[in-house]
Amino acid sequence: MTTPIININALTPAETEEAVKTAGVHKTRLTGAKAFVSAMFAGSFIGFGALFYLIVTSDPAMSWGPKRFVGGLAFCMGLVLVLCCGAELFTGNSLMASDLASRRISWPAMLRNWVIVWFGNLAGGLLLVALITLAGTMGLNDGLVGETAVATAVAKVTPDWGTLFVRGILCNILVCLAVRVGFSARSVGDKVLGILLPISGFVAMGFEHCVANMFFLPIGLICKLLGFGSDVAGVDALTVTAILYNLSAATLGNIIGGTVFVALGYWFINRRPGK
Repeated sequence: MTTPIININALTPAETEEAVKTAGVHKTRLTGAKAFVSAMFAGSFIGFGALFYLIVTSDPAMSWGPKRFVGGLAFCMGLVLVLCCGAELFTGNSLMASDLASRRISWPAMLRNWVIVWFGNLAGGLLLVALITLAGTMGLNDGLVGETAVATAVAKVTPDWGTLFVRGILCNILVCLAVRVGFSARSVGDKVLGILLPISGFVAMGFEHCVANMFFLPIGLICKLLGFGSDVAGVDALTVTAILYNLSAATLGNIIGGTVFVALGYWFINRRPGK
């Protein structure tokens, strides 16, 4: 009887690319209902990470740098849940562009997945916003969590559109690299450790993640309406229109960052000659 060979090494970049492509093909075969519900899970998972970030960064005793770093680590919980529990995340699905370039999937199949997953992520994020509001969570730390939510949301809607767009590009470069690290891992522990720095890094650097903003911005607006953050500079700029303004820039930037700079880049590097 032959003893099975157990390999504990991470997948090579070429093997990781194949794993990413296989997953991309599977995503196009999901029914609309399954893709939407799975996307709702992802939207809520990322929202939990965003809430964890708000709670950690509401501590006024922490200085700016450590607060950003610790808050970024807390936010990582969202992608840990997505990768380890399984869910459809719009930003990560930018990697499906490598399947498109390899002619494994079609334009309509990829765009169908993206549209369903984007709205599913939004639905999951908004559902969590409603539940968190009813739970009174934003009143924690004598209301400083709610104040932090308003300040965070205002900071995301006040930059110009081009700035938000570029921040979206930079964000999804790191997110998709983190997803690739997850695909390369052979254990849950590897996945968790591998994504910590890329994800905490993009949060600390202030980049824009459209799915995270599907929680950050609505919860900030709700907190504003509940009376939190009335003394935050520029709070009047936080409106439904401003939320759509941010999401449009962040979404398009995330698409460019994930498809052009990661998916197509690694597709080119790993494609076989003559293909």
